[in-house]
Parts: sequence; structure tokens; C-alpha cells
Amino acid sequence: MSISSSVFAPQHTSSSSHQRFARTALIAVGTLGMLLSSARALAAQTPAPKPTTWELRFTSGAFVPTGNQRNFLKDAQLSAAQLSWVVRRSVAITGTFAWARSRDLTSTDAPKLDVFMSDLGVEARPAEWFLDRAVTFTPFAGVGAGARSYNYRKLDVDAAHNFAAYATVGGELGMGRVGLRLEARDYASGFKPLVGAGTSDTRNDVVITAGLRFNRQRASQD
Repeated sequence: MSISSSVFAPQHTSSSSHQRFARTALIAVGTLGMLLSSARALAAQTPAPKPTTWELRFTSGAFVPTGNQRNFLKDAQLSAAQLSWVVRRSVAITGTFAWARSRDLTSTDAPKLDVFMSDLGVEARPAEWFLDRAVTFTPFAGVGAGARSYNYRKLDVDAAHNFAAYATVGGELGMGRVGLRLEARDYASGFKPLVGAGTSDTRNDVVITAGLRFNRQRASQD
């Protein structure tokens, strides 16, 4: 199978794309700062149980290219595994590995294209809601960064690797040692040609997931 015009064809650097990336990062950092401040204030006013130290989640959802990226990549099913270290009740460090099964829309026969995402980020978690009930709710927001890889599943072409950053918002319904987490991430990633020379570009996509979280153990109250 031959690739007539690949998703990895050289692209001219877009200053507007870089500006959107910078704005997204600044907004995400500002939002995270405000959430951390709010979380500290709420923590001082509302007693709550300590969180678990570790949280393991298996999620699934959708990979949705946006903007110029929609002309190159197909919407795809996504699976992911997440491990969070809860540093304190209002802050967690989350590592994610995700796999999206997409296609290269610009190549002959739209060959299958695996998109792998590996990243690490920080989450701000304000105080839980409905602590006196069987089901609690914890909103969160965060930022992170990592690596993005594109790999044709059946074509003899080397994978392309790029830097990616994201901003995320979501919430988790807690039921004892099990939680249902809903999350939406806005990714901005570098993009460079797979074959030959060419300038890098910045592109955007959204990842929406839902999944279960399993607590290792629940600590005692303060």
C-alpha cells in the first residue's frame, strides 16, 4: 500500500496555532492556581476524610481531532489507564497512558493509525461535595504534558514522536472504594513530518473519557 499524501506531510508553521497553544496554557495555569487557592480555603472550613494515597483507573472514550487536525485524522475510540498519587486532599499527580485507534484520512485507503499518548500532570481537587451521603462528587481541573506518537499499524513506516500538553476538567462520583470519573482534555501537540524534511506545526484535539477508579485503601479521618 502506498501513501499518496500522508497526515505527516510537511506543514508550514502557523503563528496563530502557537498563539492558541500559549493562550490555552496560560488559561490552564491561571485556572489551576485559582482552584488551588479555593481548595486551601475550603479545606480550612470543611473537615473531610483523608483521600486514598493511590488511585487506579481504567477508562475509555473518544479521541476527537479539532481544527485543521480534522482534515487529517479520523475520530477514534480510545482506551486508557491512569494512576494518581494523591499528595494531599486537594492535589494529585496523575500519569496516563492512552491508545486511540484512528485513521489517516489523507492517504490511500485511509490506513489505520495508532495514536499513543503518555503524559504526567497535576490536578487541583476542591473539597468533596455531599460528604454526608452515600455518593460524593469531587470536581477537578489540571494541566500536564508528555509524548504523542503516531504509528501506522500495517505500513512499513517509522513512528513519529511529538511533545504534547493538555488542560483538563472533570469530576468524579465516589461510592466507597469505587469511583466513576468523567474527564475532558484539550490537547495541543507538536506535529512534524514523518518522512523527509519539513517545519513543525501545532495541532489540537480533544479526549473525552469515562472510567472506574479503584482505591487501594481509605485512610482514617483527621
